[in-house]
Amino acid sequence: MKLARPFLIFLNPLYALITWLRNVFFDIGLLQSTWFNHPVIVIGNLSTGGTGKTPHTEFLIKQLKNDYKLAVLSRGYGRKSRGYQEAGLLPLANLVGDEPAQIKQKFQDITVAVDANRVAGINRLLAKKNKPEVVLLDDAFQHRWLEAGYYILLTPYKQPYTRDFLLPAGNLRELRAGASRAHCIIVTKCPEDLGKPEMDALIAELNPLSHQDVFFTTIKYAQPVGSLFDINAVPFLLVTGIADSSALVNHLQKANANFQHVRFSDHHHFTDADIADLIKRAKEARLAHIVTTEKDFQRLPTAPFEAVGIKLTYIPIEVVFLRDEALFLKNIRTYIAGY
Repeated sequence: MKLARPFLIFLNPLYALITWLRNVFFDIGLLQSTWFNHPVIVIGNLSTGGTGKTPHTEFLIKQLKNDYKLAVLSRGYGRKSRGYQEAGLLPLANLVGDEPAQIKQKFQDITVAVDANRVAGINRLLAKKNKPEVVLLDDAFQHRWLEAGYYILLTPYKQPYTRDFLLPAGNLRELRAGASRAHCIIVTKCPEDLGKPEMDALIAELNPLSHQDVFFTTIKYAQPVGSLFDINAVPFLLVTGIADSSALVNHLQKANANFQHVRFSDHHHFTDADIADLIKRAKEARLAHIVTTEKDFQRLPTAPFEAVGIKLTYIPIEVVFLRDEALFLKNIRTYIAGY
């Protein structure tokens, strides 16, 4: 599909017109957005994926969970269910999607729900006896039927929205002008050593509005969970089914890790044939470990691998601000305090 994208650029004007008209209709009131008199924070993007929405959502959860009752609402992409669903203490990816399942496993004290209709989902959350004080929406920047109180726009360092094109030739879901709805912009997946001159240059390129602060974050990787093996010393099979695995691959290459990489599409549903093939690859290469991402781990069953002596594990990640973390959190808390 990516190879064909340059040949689809003639469709971009039509897509641009459709998305522009949709936004105009919401802006002038021909299509009605629903406003909640309640703190609702959206973590979203202009592009189709790979900007780090879930780890940034988890960052907010860590910072706010001790002070507020939180709920996370997601679309639940890739799930087999329909309508409103809440993740249980043993969340299943096929019921709520891999990302909500991941969040619930890590933060079992908060409510994690999915609903393609975000307005209906928030109504269900706020109707609960022990309703949340703050609702976080993982990926709802283009869901104009909802008017949130605070929008966090993510854009990746390697391809910010200023250097991207609309679908289908590029990755943008809407025109770059959509960034004006954001209250702040975060440039994600930055190099750890990104300096002030380049930050300033990126800010100038993004050309934020006067009220929009621009922040910079990077991804920090840890050792594989639940495993004693050292990725720097023991060879392994790396399995990824995410939109952009380049940051993880670069991290492992810098660590001089010895691995073979098997790539799948984002949110890939692993079939029995896929699992059998992964086991075959690992056995042929005499690899006792398969390493995957935290999101993919939600969709890969451990039992088939353990049955043949292969350890399946994942590498956890977390977001780290390169500067101005205190300002970012102050802005969020000031917004919440307004209610």
